[in-house]
Amino acid sequence: MQVTYGSDNVFKDVGFGAEEAANLKVRADLLLDLRQYIQARGWTQAEAAAFFGETQPRISNLLKGEISRFSIDKLINMLARAGIRVRLETNPQAA
Repeated sequence: MQVTYGSDNVFKDVGFGAEEAANLKVRADLLLDLRQYIQARGWTQAEAAAFFGETQPRISNLLKGEISRFSIDKLINMLARAGIRVRLETNPQAA
């Protein structure tokens, strides 16, 4: 058996370009934080929609992980509404 270790970005591992993989990773991390926030409160999709000022189908998209339907801006705005501080960290890579 051969084991291949991945990087810290599954999107890069499955073949996305560096820029798109970075964007997808950030959106996925933000989306997961929002989903955890909603689930921790035991909210229905309708309750979450009312809190975030979104529609229930939009919250359904979020809970199903439909990452392509959300921009980084939208996810950050939703997290801010929940009182969750978002901090972005960058790390230069060796050439």
